[in-house]
Amino acid sequence: MAGAIASRMSFSSLKRKQPKTFTVRIVTMDAEMEFNCEMKWKGKDLFDLVCRTLGLRETWFFGLQYTIKDTVAWLKMDKKVLDHDVSKEEPVTFHFLAKFYPENAEEELVQEITQHLFFLQVKKQILDEKIYCPPEASVLLASYAVQAKYGDYDPSVHKRGFLAQEELLPKRVINLYQMTQEMWEERITSWYAEHRGRARDEAEMEYLKIAQDLEMYGVNYFAIRNKKGTELLLGVDALGLHIYDPENRLTPKISFPWNEIRNISYSDKEFTIKPLDKKIDVFKFNSSKLRVNKLILQLCIGNHDLFMRRRKADSLEVQQMKAQAREEKARKQMERQRLAREKQMREEAERTRDELERRLLQLKEEATMANEALMRSEETADLLAEKAQITEEEAKLLAQKAAEAEQEMQRVKATAIRTEEEKRLMEQKVLEAEMLALKMAEESERRAKEADQLKQDLQEARESERRAKQKLLEITSKASYPPPVSSSTTALPADVPSFGLIGESLSFDFKDTDMKRLSMEIEKEKVEYMEKSKHLQEQLNELKTEIEALKLKERETALDILHSENSDRGGSKHSTIRKPQAQGRRPICI
Repeated sequence: MAGAIASRMSFSSLKRKQPKTFTVRIVTMDAEMEFNCEMKWKGKDLFDLVCRTLGLRETWFFGLQYTIKDTVAWLKMDKKVLDHDVSKEEPVTFHFLAKFYPENAEEELVQEITQHLFFLQVKKQILDEKIYCPPEASVLLASYAVQAKYGDYDPSVHKRGFLAQEELLPKRVINLYQMTQEMWEERITSWYAEHRGRARDEAEMEYLKIAQDLEMYGVNYFAIRNKKGTELLLGVDALGLHIYDPENRLTPKISFPWNEIRNISYSDKEFTIKPLDKKIDVFKFNSSKLRVNKLILQLCIGNHDLFMRRRKADSLEVQQMKAQAREEKARKQMERQRLAREKQMREEAERTRDELERRLLQLKEEATMANEALMRSEETADLLAEKAQITEEEAKLLAQKAAEAEQEMQRVKATAIRTEEEKRLMEQKVLEAEMLALKMAEESERRAKEADQLKQDLQEARESERRAKQKLLEITSKASYPPPVSSSTTALPADVPSFGLIGESLSFDFKDTDMKRLSMEIEKEKVEYMEKSKHLQEQLNELKTEIEALKLKERETALDILHSENSDRGGSKHSTIRKPQAQGRRPICI
C-alpha cells in the first residue's frame, strides 16, 4: 500500500516537472520546419534553435518575421515568444528571412548557406517586383538562376522548352515586349551557355553581385509625412536613411549616411533624425502608427551596428569562418579541377575509342571490297579457262576436218577421169579443196594462237588472284589495334592532391605547389573578371538595343520611365545616393 502511494507521488511529481510546450512553424525560403518550444522561451532561444538546425553562423543578417494587422514585425530576442502579439493558434508561424543586407555580398557573405538564403530571397523580391529590375538585367539574372539550378548547359539535355515551367522573369518585363516565351528562353539560354564551369554557389553569388547594384535592393520603405504634411517615403538600408518622393522609389531626394547621423529617436508618432553636422537642420517626420516607428528604429539600430562593424577588424569568429570558407573554396576548386581533368581524359579516351572503332569499320569495309574483288577475279579466271578449253577443242576439230579434206583431195587425185571435162572439173575440185585446206590450216593456226593467248590470260588472272589474296592478308594484319584507353585506369598526374575517406574520417592534404598555382589562378580570374565586366555591359546594351524595337511603350510603368531617364543621365545606385550628400552643408528643405 505504501509502495503504491509512493509510486503515484513520484509519477505526479514527474508530471509536474515536465515543461509545457507549444508548436512553432518556421518557414524559410525553401523549406518548412516545426519545433516544440517551451512556454518560457524567449525569442533568442527559438532563433538560436533555428540557426543551429540550418547550420547558419552568420546570424546577424537574419530574423524571425511575423505580421500584425497587415504590418510587418520582427521577433525580439529578449522577449518571450508568446508575449509578442502573435496568433495563439498552433502552430505559431514565423518566417525566417534576411532582416539586414550587406553592402558587398561577395566580401561579407561567408557561408554558402547564407549566400543561398539571400539568393532565394532576392530572387523572389525581383520576381514579385518588390525590387525594380530593368529587362536586360532580368535576362542576365535569369541565366545565372538557371545555372544555379541545372548546372552546365548541355544541348542534348536542355532542349527547347526546358524552361517552359520556370518562373524566371518579372511579369512586368514579359508584358512590356512583344516576345513569345520561346524568344525569352532563347535569350536566357544564350547567356546560360556562357556560364559553363560555375558551381551553384558561384552562380548564386554572381546573381547577388548584379542584384545588389539595383536601386531598390535592400531598401525597406515606409510611408511618412514631414512637418508640412507632405507625403514622402523613408528608405532604410545598409548605407543610411533616404527620403523619396512616393512616385519615385529609385532616386532619393536626399540621403543621410550612417556616419553623418548623430542621433535617431521617436516620440509617439514623431520621428527625429539629427545630423552630425549641427549646421544642418534636424529632420522630423510622422508615421501612421507607433508600431511602424518601432520597426523603423529597430532597422536603423541594426543597420547602423552592421555599418560600424564592417569598418572594424573582423571578430575572431568571422576570421575563423572566412579562413574555413577560403579553405573550403580552395578544396572545391581543386576538386573541380581534378574532376575537369578526369573528364577531359575520359573524353579523350572516348574520342580515341571512337576513332579506333571508325578505323576498324573502315578496314572491315576495305576487306569486304577486297573479298568481292577476289571473288570476281576467281570467276573471271574460271570463265577464261572454260573459254580456252572450248577454243582448244574447236582447233582440234578443225585440224581433224583439214586432215579429212587432205584425204579427200588425195582420193580425188587418184581417181582418173578420162574426159577433159571431168579432168577440168576434177582440177577445179582439187583447186577448191586445196583452197579449203589452206583456209582450214590458217583457221587452225589462228585458233591455236587464240588458245595460247587464252592460256596466257588465264595465267595472268591467276597471278591477279594471288596478288588479291596477298593484299587481303595485309589488310587483316593491319586491323589489329591497341585496346581503347580506359578512363578508370588512367593514372592521375602526380600534382593532384590526395583525397581519401578512411573509415569515417576525411583527410585532405594541401601542397604548396597547389596553393601557389591556385593563387596564380585567382589573380588571373581577377583580370578576366575586369574584362568580363566590360564585356557584360556591352552584352546588356546589345540585348537592350535588340529588344527595344519590340517594346510596347504604352505598357511602360513609372519606374521603367524613371530608370530610363537615370540611365540616359549616366546615373547609378551609388551616384544617386551620393548626389544629395554633396549638396553642401545647408538646411534641409523637403
